[in-house]
Amino acid sequence: MPETKDADEPIFSAMLTPHRSLGRTGFAILMGVLGLISLFVGLLFWSIGAWPIVGFFGLDVLLLYGAFRLNYRSARAREEVTVSRTRLDIRKYAPSGKAENHLFNPFWTRFAVSRHEEIGITSMTVEGQGRRVPIGAFLNPDDRESFATAFGRALATAKAG
Repeated sequence: MPETKDADEPIFSAMLTPHRSLGRTGFAILMGVLGLISLFVGLLFWSIGAWPIVGFFGLDVLLLYGAFRLNYRSARAREEVTVSRTRLDIRKYAPSGKAENHLFNPFWTRFAVSRHEEIGITSMTVEGQGRRVPIGAFLNPDDRESFATAFGRALATAKAG
């Protein structure tokens, strides 16, 4: 007797996260180097009698640190996409941790991809049941291409039954 596949068994599953080129170690090294440079130049200005300048050297490093922290906070956003024969589940997480869940029937969904000649994929949306859900907006062009290919195949497989 042939085994029957469970209809809710995932055909495709992906976790989409924004890319950050500078990891924690690189960030610590960068901030350390900038802090040392700022300290050295600040002491140089102090030694020639321009002591009011010293505060500004610390301020620029502090502002840069704050900008990086905000950037890393926004990197906590993510999207989980799962396709099975009976459901398409898109779970979006905001940087704050708030989750938003979108559930579709794969037979009644359409995967829409917008392309630009020079850039490639500019946007991807899942449309169905009167709703449109954008996905992968934070991905780089190469990752959008590979995700679109794999997701499109998985959706076609789910529809084929």
